[in-house]
Amino acid sequence: MHWLVKRVRDRYVEIRFGAIDQTASVGKRGEQAAARLLRQKGLVVVAESESDRGGEIDLIAIDRKKKTIVFVEVKTHSTTKPGHPAERVDAEKQGRVSRAALRYLKRKKLLGVTARFDVIAVWWHGDGQSPNKIEHYESAFEVAGEFQMF
Repeated sequence: MHWLVKRVRDRYVEIRFGAIDQTASVGKRGEQAAARLLRQKGLVVVAESESDRGGEIDLIAIDRKKKTIVFVEVKTHSTTKPGHPAERVDAEKQGRVSRAALRYLKRKKLLGVTARFDVIAVWWHGDGQSPNKIEHYESAFEVAGEFQMF
C-alpha cells in the first residue's frame, strides 16, 4: 500500500508543479527539478533557458509576495565526486548572468524593478526519477561586473 501512496503523491506533484523529462540530459532534468521547487515555494516561473546573443539565464521567476524578479542559475552535479555544485558559480559566471539579466530587464522595460540572483544546487546521481538532493540559495550573489544602465 505504501508504494501506492508514493505513486499518487508523485503524480500529484508532477501535475501541480511540473514534470521532469526522464529522457532529458542530467542538466536539463536539474533545471526542471529547480523549476518545480520554485513553483512549490509559490514563485511563478516565467522563462526557462532564456538566452540572447550574450548569454543565458537558466530560470526567471516572479516572487509575487516580495514583488521581485528572480534570476536563477542552476548547477547540477551528476557524479559522486566531492564538491558543491554552487561552487561552479564563480565571479565570471556571475558577471555573465548579471549582464544577461540586465539585457532582459531592458528588453522587457523592467529597469527599476527589484531583482535578485539565486542559485539552485542539484545532486542527481545515476538514473533516478528525482534528484538525490536539491538546495536553494536565495540572494546568492549581487550584480557582478560593470554596467551601463542607459
